[in-house]
Amino acid sequence: MEKSEFGHIVTAIILMFVVFATKFAVAGETKLLVQTFVFAIVVIAIPVIVKKAVAYTLDANVTHEIWNVFRTGLKPKQHFKKPQPFGLYVPLIFTLISLGAWKVATFLTYETRALKHRAARRHGFYSYTSMTDWHHGLIGASGVVALLVIAVLAYLPGWEYLAKMATYFAFWNMVPFSKLDGAQIFFGSRVLWTVLAVIVLIFVSYVLFLP
Repeated sequence: MEKSEFGHIVTAIILMFVVFATKFAVAGETKLLVQTFVFAIVVIAIPVIVKKAVAYTLDANVTHEIWNVFRTGLKPKQHFKKPQPFGLYVPLIFTLISLGAWKVATFLTYETRALKHRAARRHGFYSYTSMTDWHHGLIGASGVVALLVIAVLAYLPGWEYLAKMATYFAFWNMVPFSKLDGAQIFFGSRVLWTVLAVIVLIFVSYVLFLP
C-alpha cells in the first residue's frame, strides 16, 4: 500500500468517526467516542482489505482515494479547475447542518488495475491485460458483502452501533453515482447491483430500529 493511499484511508476513518460520533459529542457522551473510533477503523479497513484480496485473485491491484469530482456537466468546459474532494465536503456539510443526525458516508472510491502478468496467466501471452466492467463491479460488491457480514457478526454480541455503521456505509456504497462503488457495481452487472441493493435495503430497514 502506497503512502498516499494509506493517507486517504486514514482520512476516511476520521470522517467515519466524525459522522457517527458527532451526536455523542453534542450529547456529552464522551465514553462512546473511543468505541465509535474503533468501530470506524473496522468499517473502513475490512472492506478495503477484502477488495484488495479479491483483486489479487483476479491478478489485479486496487487503490483507494477520497471521492473526487472533476466534471460538473457533459460539456467539455463544464468542470472544476482541479478535482474537488467531495468525499470530504459532502459528509462534513451534512453532519454540521444536522449536528450528526444525517449520516452521509460517501468517503472512498477505488481504481482497479491489472497486474503485468495477468495476460500471461489468464489468457495467454498475446491476450489483453485490461479489467472488464464485471471485474470492477465484482471487486466493489465484495466490499459491500464484507460490510453486511460485519453488520451480522456485530449484532450477535450486541454491538448494535457497529452493525448500524456498517449497514449505513454499505448503503452509501451502493449509490450508483459518479465514481462511487455503487456506480462501478451497477455498470459491472445490473443484476448484481439489484440483488445487493435489495439486501442492503432490508438491512437498513432493520437497523433503523436499533438504538
